[in-house]
Amino acid sequence: MGKMEQVLRSEIGRLARKEIKAALAPLQKEVKQLKRRVARLSKAGAGGGPAAAAGPAAPPIELKADPEEVAKARFSAGLIKKLRKRLGVTQAELATLMDVSPTTVAFWEQGRNRPTDASKVALVALRKLGRRDIKRLLEAKGS
Repeated sequence: MGKMEQVLRSEIGRLARKEIKAALAPLQKEVKQLKRRVARLSKAGAGGGPAAAAGPAAPPIELKADPEEVAKARFSAGLIKKLRKRLGVTQAELATLMDVSPTTVAFWEQGRNRPTDASKVALVALRKLGRRDIKRLLEAKGS
């Protein structure tokens, strides 16, 4: 009798998850659209239009870090992926910022490879930057 109970529970759970997923799918799409709209509006309201672009150019950002910081820093696959997600860039964009190939970044995130000393310096420097700085760097690199 225990097996029948287990089968019923798993089936009820499966059907409940299916119903929840069906109910949430349209809401997830709507939230995504609203987030995009808010981002566009805040960009327009904050002076992110053409008038802001005509202002004085900001000095270029260099990816340099203190050697002591680099020596103390620890790098793991998960930390590199979290950094990339926090900065809001793709693997290809991170590769462009660091002058490595996208495959190299993917290997770092999978734990198949470790960053070189020069890459570690750049990673430590990237930790201190925000999304706006990253966008400026990507624009400067022609991405």
